[in-house]
Amino acid sequence: MLETWMFLPAQAVAQVATDLPVRLLHPDGDATLTFAEALARLSGPWCLVLPAEAVTSCGVTLPTQRQRWLRKALPFAVEEWLAEEVEAFHLALGERLEDGRQRVHAVRRDWLQAWLEACGAQPPREIRIDADLLPRDGAQLCRLGDRWLLGGAIDWRLALDGDDWPALRQRLAETPVVHLTEGQQPLEGCATRRVDDPWRWLVGNPVGCNLAQGDFAVREPVGHWQRWRPVAAALGACLLLQWGFGLAQGWQLRHAARMQAEASEQLYRELFPEDRRLIDLRRQLDQHLAAGAADHAGLLALLGRAGAALAADDAPVRLQQLDFSLTRGDLALQVQAPGFEALDGLRQRLVEAGLSVQVGSASREESGVSARLVIGG
Repeated sequence: MLETWMFLPAQAVAQVATDLPVRLLHPDGDATLTFAEALARLSGPWCLVLPAEAVTSCGVTLPTQRQRWLRKALPFAVEEWLAEEVEAFHLALGERLEDGRQRVHAVRRDWLQAWLEACGAQPPREIRIDADLLPRDGAQLCRLGDRWLLGGAIDWRLALDGDDWPALRQRLAETPVVHLTEGQQPLEGCATRRVDDPWRWLVGNPVGCNLAQGDFAVREPVGHWQRWRPVAAALGACLLLQWGFGLAQGWQLRHAARMQAEASEQLYRELFPEDRRLIDLRRQLDQHLAAGAADHAGLLALLGRAGAALAADDAPVRLQQLDFSLTRGDLALQVQAPGFEALDGLRQRLVEAGLSVQVGSASREESGVSARLVIGG
């Protein structure tokens, strides 16, 4: 956890000026200084805390959880929450909410860039939001200076006046918790808790989204060899252990080959239980295929057309049983998938391959979903 924090005031939304007063939390003590004076007192990694007025926070449903696609999906998910073009905003991905949605924070890109440029040669290690530092236990409020911060487990991240509270209170189903110092007046309809120093209390909460993502991610300066010494030591250790890793990899490959051979043998015995002796699996399988080519032309045709869908890299579906009916000319597959979505994806790929597919007797199990698919030409 960082020891130095700088809180920008709400006035920072309107202008980028080094003479604005900020709240600096420093190991040597806390103080209210101008932005320029606070920069002069920085001596190590620090966190820049943005006012909630500068950020739009919302909870959105994203179509994927893969990191490589999240950045492409974010603009489409949040554009309805923004009053301007989404390209003008820097989007930061927050935590996953209890209902499955993802919290997203949007801040004007040019405004944030201007404040970071004002930091000069001392850019912050982290960038956070004051209202996002509140605990995640229900709705939370905190009196910070002359503003009320609203956050917690709810979607909103707001800074408000006391006059705005009655209207917002009606939209909260649970009783909010408000954190006050001695002598401050509580808000109506809230549970009250006392804190000695609201700024120190906020930075002590192990929550909050770091907005230093994407284009604003921290880049370490180049040229200091001491910072790379641990990396060099790790590389040296990797070179020394390379031979050992090679042996381990060879063992893993041999083990995988043995497991594959056992699985192939098991499948062969399930398909041809009348064969008691197994001498050369490939030659015996070729003999069976050659002998039954005429009778099983339909089976081979169906397998050839369905093979691409069944063997797709992104299809986490496991084949449990295969039955082919000569009289009906259809192929019945008993499969197991992690969920109904993966099962429906397999069905769609089979349909796209020009096959007729019927899904029957689908049931949920501890390990996923088991279903029977009947495939016809």
